[in-house]
Amino acid sequence: MLTIENLHAGYDKTEVLHGISIDVPKGKVVTLIGSNGAGKTTTMRAVSGMIRPRSGRVTLGGKEITGQDSFRIARAGLAHSPEGRRVFPTLSVADNIRLGAFPRYTRSRKRGDIDADLDKAMEMFPRLIERRDQLAGTLSGGEQQMLAIARALMLNPEVVLLDEPSMGLAPILVEEVFNIIRRLKGEGITMLLVEQFAAAALDVADYGYVLENGRIAVHGSADKLKNDPAVRAAYLGGSH
Repeated sequence: MLTIENLHAGYDKTEVLHGISIDVPKGKVVTLIGSNGAGKTTTMRAVSGMIRPRSGRVTLGGKEITGQDSFRIARAGLAHSPEGRRVFPTLSVADNIRLGAFPRYTRSRKRGDIDADLDKAMEMFPRLIERRDQLAGTLSGGEQQMLAIARALMLNPEVVLLDEPSMGLAPILVEEVFNIIRRLKGEGITMLLVEQFAAAALDVADYGYVLENGRIAVHGSADKLKNDPAVRAAYLGGSH
């Protein structure tokens, strides 16, 4: 569904990714784990069009999207819930979620029943129902993360990129976010997950890649990585 081949990317004169390859099959959850600065968020940004790759290839459903503008990549069916949430603080919760469906309003993606999908998103995130008309900037960090995920789902995407969904959240909210990811997985939604809590990410994922200094160090089934002594020592000892 989403294929990344020999991707090189970075910022200014600094190359962060040195030829990584990742495959995200349809209906599966694939996680990318690694230490801070390994290049995880750079990967997400290069795939979604926030930065332009230097070389390599990214395809979505067999169609090349490498280096395209973000709005064109969204039209192709890739939704990105970015690190830091990036909600629109002066808009209501409901309007933030509706913005995720913008390509559907403009008919660049199949429109479908947007109002029904908005109601479905609200049902998935009950806290947002109570705050439907509240300004997004007044929400807690956990509520903003739920809002960012709900907004991404409104695209009716082929693939969802989730970048550090648990960052800055209290443990009880981290568990709630991962329960949501499990529910999405149960609905067959294809996801590429970047997450600081490696153990939690591998618990929910089907397959995983370990990124070290901009290169894939090891990859395999989530169960295999959880039982790999080197992975356990480096990434799982302090996770929960």
